[in-house]
Amino acid sequence: MRGAVADALAAHGAIDGLFNCAGGQFPAPLEQISFNGWNAVVQNNLHGTFLMAREVYTQHMRQHGGAIVNMLADIWGGMPGMGHSGAARAGVWNLTETAACEWAHAGVRVNAVAPGWIASSGMDSYDEDYRAVLRGLAAKVPLQRFGTEAELAAAVVFLLSPAAAFINGSVIRVDGGVPNARHSWTLAPAARGETYDGFPQYAPPSLFSAD
Repeated sequence: MRGAVADALAAHGAIDGLFNCAGGQFPAPLEQISFNGWNAVVQNNLHGTFLMAREVYTQHMRQHGGAIVNMLADIWGGMPGMGHSGAARAGVWNLTETAACEWAHAGVRVNAVAPGWIASSGMDSYDEDYRAVLRGLAAKVPLQRFGTEAELAAAVVFLLSPAAAFINGSVIRVDGGVPNARHSWTLAPAARGETYDGFPQYAPPSLFSAD
């Protein structure tokens, strides 16, 4: 991390914004996750986020200010089936709030985005059993669709921009309202809605072609 940040500064002279979006996980119940599997996900999702943010802050932003956006997930109420990722992202949430307080004096804002079910190419990396689960999730979203990569990116760009100059330590959910759905409430069929597709070359994951 230290060398990568130093190289970026040498090449460009400044790092004004950082989006910590690296991550990875695999579906499995807790009882079937080995220590190595758990450690790999936590190291990537949590440790990597901390180390990159720390290096960008200490090497540049502490002296010049800037904005950092970290990646969370739909972790509210637990993350059954992906407990390693849920635990790591919950750690990133707390890290975000801590850094937002500790680094604000230097003009550094730290926020996060929490995507729900985004129709990205990463969905095609799962096995067919889990792909079948994914196909049915849109019906559980109050907006009754998956989000697009551009809709998530738009929230990140906003948090990195001067327009968010007084937003610090916050999380923007980009999830169509999933945490607000309740088992006691039947969602009415979606009658209308808008989708933002800001990436001209975007293509939905191939798993939806099986519908």
